[in-house]
Amino acid sequence: MSFSREVKEEMAGHISPGRHCQIAELAAIMNFCGQYGRDKDGNYTIGFQTENEAVVTKGFTLLKKTYNINVGDPITKEQMQDLLTKIGNLDEPVSGLLLKNACCQRAFLRGAYLAIGSMSNPNKGYHLEFDCTDLKKAKQLQNVIADFDIEAKIVTRKKYYVVYIKEGSGIVDLLNVCEAHVALMNFENLRILKEMRNSVNRRVNCETANITKTVNAAARQIADIEYIRDHYGFENLPENLREMAQVRLENPDAPLKELGEQLSPVVGKSGVNHRLRKLSELADRIRNE
Repeated sequence: MSFSREVKEEMAGHISPGRHCQIAELAAIMNFCGQYGRDKDGNYTIGFQTENEAVVTKGFTLLKKTYNINVGDPITKEQMQDLLTKIGNLDEPVSGLLLKNACCQRAFLRGAYLAIGSMSNPNKGYHLEFDCTDLKKAKQLQNVIADFDIEAKIVTRKKYYVVYIKEGSGIVDLLNVCEAHVALMNFENLRILKEMRNSVNRRVNCETANITKTVNAAARQIADIEYIRDHYGFENLPENLREMAQVRLENPDAPLKELGEQLSPVVGKSGVNHRLRKLSELADRIRNE
């Protein structure tokens, strides 16, 4: 099961205790994937266009709790009128009267995610989106999300207006708002592991680069010193450079600090680096001459 589907399974099992919140969530599900109708005999019908059974089950559970509409039972004219009065025209955004309270906004976002939401695998990247077919509905979603200080953006993709969040922290906040606490913890665990892995990789790459740089520098120093020995002679070097050349040849893998400790008197890293640079400059002059 994908991570996105796990989130929906958890949200589908969460029922708000307040009827007003239940209506707000039902309004979101109806608004984004529901439909009213009549069958061939003229009876009222309510349905949900989704491939996720959990969403359908949640929709009919909320219909039962809020309007006492049962699956398989005929829907009375009074029940349909009550539903239409509250939820209204599905071609328009959900009525702001249903979203006055923060708890109802939470329920609305949960219903919206169930109906049209999806998430990428956190191991691969951070991306959560809602695929809306109507720009006004997309902007309403964006505004409700913004009420919880979460930044969401809208982009057009084919026939959809996609409301999306790409920041990991924003996705965590939205899962918390929708009260998907198990999914939130799983997401956070995966995010911590991913960031730790990336941190280790950066450190290893940095250390590898430093080792490579040190090895290459030592190889150049030894090549320069050998060239001086063969084409100029150590006996022509000042005492401090002659000693430095001999210590470097005897310790090809040693770091600068260790080389300095073998000189007499002991020399620091900057002093060792200065002498090796002098030897390299001399080798270049000899080659040019």
